[in-house]
Amino acid sequence: MFTRRRFIGTGLASTLAMRAGASQPMAGATAAEPVSADWRSLAAAWRMPDWFRDAKFGIWAHWGAQAVPAFGDWYGRLMYVQGDPFYRHHLEHYGHPSKTGFLEIENLWKAEHWEPEALIGLYKRAGARYFTSLACHHDNLDTFDSTHHGWNTLRVGPKRDIVGGWEKAARRAGLRFGVSNHSSHSWHWYQTAYGYDAEGPLKGKRYDAATLRREDGTGTWWEGLDPQDLYNGPYFAPPDGIGSIKAMNAWHDAHDGVWLESRPPGRRGEAYAAQWLARQKDLVAKYRPDLVYFDDYGLPLGQAGIEAAADYYNQAIEWHGTPDVVLTAKQLSPYQLYGITEDVERGFAADIRPHPWQTDTCIGSWFYDRPLAERHGYKPAKAVVQRLCDVVSKNGNLLLSVPLRADGTHDADELAILADLARWFAINGDGIYGTRPWRVFGEGPNVPPTGMQSEAAMKPYTAQDVRITASAGGLNLFLLDIPEGELRIACLGRRVARGAIERITLNGGDTVPFVQDDDALRLTLPALRADRFVPGLRIEGRGLA
Repeated sequence: MFTRRRFIGTGLASTLAMRAGASQPMAGATAAEPVSADWRSLAAAWRMPDWFRDAKFGIWAHWGAQAVPAFGDWYGRLMYVQGDPFYRHHLEHYGHPSKTGFLEIENLWKAEHWEPEALIGLYKRAGARYFTSLACHHDNLDTFDSTHHGWNTLRVGPKRDIVGGWEKAARRAGLRFGVSNHSSHSWHWYQTAYGYDAEGPLKGKRYDAATLRREDGTGTWWEGLDPQDLYNGPYFAPPDGIGSIKAMNAWHDAHDGVWLESRPPGRRGEAYAAQWLARQKDLVAKYRPDLVYFDDYGLPLGQAGIEAAADYYNQAIEWHGTPDVVLTAKQLSPYQLYGITEDVERGFAADIRPHPWQTDTCIGSWFYDRPLAERHGYKPAKAVVQRLCDVVSKNGNLLLSVPLRADGTHDADELAILADLARWFAINGDGIYGTRPWRVFGEGPNVPPTGMQSEAAMKPYTAQDVRITASAGGLNLFLLDIPEGELRIACLGRRVARGAIERITLNGGDTVPFVQDDDALRLTLPALRADRFVPGLRIEGRGLA
């Protein structure tokens, strides 16, 4: 998920920075003109679609073969690291990775109880206005009808078009539809599969990726497929003779820098990028997604990623007459914010961001994690809603993963969380959907950490942490915890708010008495049940918004 970023001259960055909010094409540009594979053209053609700014909340089926072991994230990489808990789990449940590799796990994914129509209905009731399907993770299994890659779910595992099933159900439910593509990392992610045990009875015996070839599949379920197309060939692999687990881990650590490369080296790297691009174009052409999520810093694989972006926008012009779609990537440079949308994985923003953005997170592990589920370790609906209100008040969207089990079902705790979200949105949705940031996002003592992967550093919200959105000439106020006694909100005093509050109504309840003086708004809520977490209020008055 790391790529080296290329920078262009400050002249272009300065020119692009003059565009208002990145929401309109540059002066003199026509959105329907063909888009070239360069940043100038991407920036000139693209605008932020209103549908994305209005939707605010999406649900993501981050679902694939790594749900089979039900042991959490990155199973297909870490099962090949001797001494790792994933390796020990694999040894106990499936056998040694020289004999039973991840290709066998991919075929064990059957999705036998998957009912996309019912699940999409559940997600829509839980508040989602867009839905995203995982199209290919680092494990390199395409979950769609892939023309350019034999390792796909019509040939392996479920024997079904997973993306196609999700897409049809989402469209019928009236949701916008997205896809996520993580496959640009499979070339380095899988290099552990070419290693071996450094210690023990099978010391030095290479794992399955190092030994299997197309001809070995004769008479097996994978006859006609080449394991090297799945594992991507050994761009680098541990050399013979590493004599301890500690030394093997040190070797892996020493090669982590390869993650910063934009693509694998040499002609093989060029071929890899070309095949990735063909698969990405095929995905977009077949399913016409409203959103594409790249799991990359900047666009993936150098020029191939820029070509993929241009192709996506050009296809969208054919569909809609304008590139009315969203393409996301991570840790964007300033000039890149004018051509694509920034995603801040499991992260926060300090203040209102001038460009609409998205954060993605999960209630637990990205792939289904039975040990986590058994200890009831998911984020509750309250934490999801607190995060949503914070993100939306700062001009962002929240994309939430609720992990599916391998069979395509949710466990009881996940269903309860979705039901709690449905109840909250039924009362408070008008303060989220279609809103825009106000003059300030709100206030409170809890200052979130900023940047990607910062959730672990986040402290619990308090009742003094409030968030504000604007819509229909008024304000929407969310209290991130239920207050006890009088609440004082300085940013809604007359001096800061620059308007007079005339009426406050508790969403799903009655009017709330208040006092607005120069320095603060003071109010006291009626007693609320615990399931009325994150109460929302509607504020109306002259000059507020």
